Amino acid sequence: MIKCYGIVYRCHPLLIIMMALSVVMGFYIELLTLFGIVIIHELGHVVAARYYGWEVSEVQLLPFGGVAVIEEQGGGTAWEEIVVAMAGPLQNAIMIILAFIMKSTSLWNDGWVDYFVQANIWIALFNLLPILPLDGGRILQAILSYRISYYYTLKLTIWMSLVMSGALLSAAVYSYPNSGLNLNLLVIAIFLLATNWYSYRNLNYKFIRFLLGRTNRMDKILSQGGLAQPIVVLGELSVTQITKMFRREQYHLIYVLNKKGIIRAVLPEHRLIQTIFIDRRPISAVSELFM
Repeated sequence: MIKCYGIVYRCHPLLIIMMALSVVMGFYIELLTLFGIVIIHELGHVVAARYYGWEVSEVQLLPFGGVAVIEEQGGGTAWEEIVVAMAGPLQNAIMIILAFIMKSTSLWNDGWVDYFVQANIWIALFNLLPILPLDGGRILQAILSYRISYYYTLKLTIWMSLVMSGALLSAAVYSYPNSGLNLNLLVIAIFLLATNWYSYRNLNYKFIRFLLGRTNRMDKILSQGGLAQPIVVLGELSVTQITKMFRREQYHLIYVLNKKGIIRAVLPEHRLIQTIFIDRRPISAVSELFM
């Protein structure tokens, strides 16, 4: 574990195991190369996140990249999240271009350059798979948040990640009879499956953090002026059910109807958030509270 500029850099056990195996097998150069690529990939995320004022508390280094622990949890814009996610693979692209330039000058060993390029391509493409917590999964999550509510964006992308992680696990096991067990893919698939299962178990916690951080974000939007996005509901719905309809970058006005379709109340979204965290009545129907 290393702490630098307020960020803790920690090697995940998967990377430590891979490093140990590389030392045992004598792949010292390959080990240092892979480790350097992973560090630069993650630094791309860190620099982009800090550019937007996000708080990065920890970076866990993995064989295929890393996981940056960022405190935004939906508080930033979807575009910011896309840029931060793309910043890692962008570093891989830059390194590939520099490698070809150096190869043309004959200053670097051709065999090492080929390995360096292949490693960068593998890490970049793997990270762009639409599986959380990989960069591709974060990009997909940000794009979907433009179209559907944030809660259901979280739920959908986690379920998609679980299914695709299971597919990777099946592919690793399926290869066993023909070409032997793909141990690298097996370990990575298990890691992704476990990570997304943990995310699914903590889905409500992540959503609560989104709601807690929403007030500051919405204050910025309101200060600039703009149109509110209406949500039309019946009074029987609970406060929590309505907040699950909130979209990431839109301020909502909630129109509460009775069974005859008559508007009985118009509520700003922050009133519902206050009902959850201050009044502590998240499962109460809005008709009980405001009608």
